Amino acid sequence: MALIFHFHPLSSFCHKALIALNELEVEADRRFLDLGDEAQRADFLARWPTGKMPLLIDDGRVVPETSIIIEYLARHHARPGQTLIPLDADAALEVRLMDRLLDLYVMLPMQAIVGDRLREEEDRDPFTVERSRDTLAMAYGMLEGKLADRAWMAGAAFSMADCAAAPSLFYATTIVPFTAEHPRLAAYFVRLMQRPSVARTLDEARPYFQFYPYREGLPAQFRPA
Repeated sequence: MALIFHFHPLSSFCHKALIALNELEVEADRRFLDLGDEAQRADFLARWPTGKMPLLIDDGRVVPETSIIIEYLARHHARPGQTLIPLDADAALEVRLMDRLLDLYVMLPMQAIVGDRLREEEDRDPFTVERSRDTLAMAYGMLEGKLADRAWMAGAAFSMADCAAAPSLFYATTIVPFTAEHPRLAAYFVRLMQRPSVARTLDEARPYFQFYPYREGLPAQFRPA
């Protein structure tokens, strides 16, 4: 198989690209990457020196970074008529904007909080956690406003922005839940969790959620057995 996808089943950024693979029905050799294994780590770093997952290999061509991976899949491997990036230029800009906002103001603050929890107690940074929680609360308000006139994150159709929203919100809500001020965002989140491409990605990751430090806050249908 020409397409190889290196990932870890708990990684939110990996989930983002996996959702796109599922949504576009693109077949790939999905390889669990264990960076703790010296041989795997050396091979991966030789291909992509940043060491960041996920990574797509297409017949030897290295395609890094989730948004680039998704656009690459939509351009080169999707069936005719399938896309996660609209053809209309202005609509495509809105998708890229929302994708960027979700990565920067939901995904990264969430990861900062989770990363802090994984540290030894004496090494934790309450200031970073508090600042990240404030960023998440700000982002929820921004997204609530954006959803006033749209069914999906960037418009009427499911897009790359929703691929970013699903894992970022999935994990973020275990840390900073929605409030009564976020009814549209909460309703959107329900639709998102019911999307087959999202549900499949999270269901396949479910056995690994036992290692997630905020697992008690996961939606009931995805909690580890």
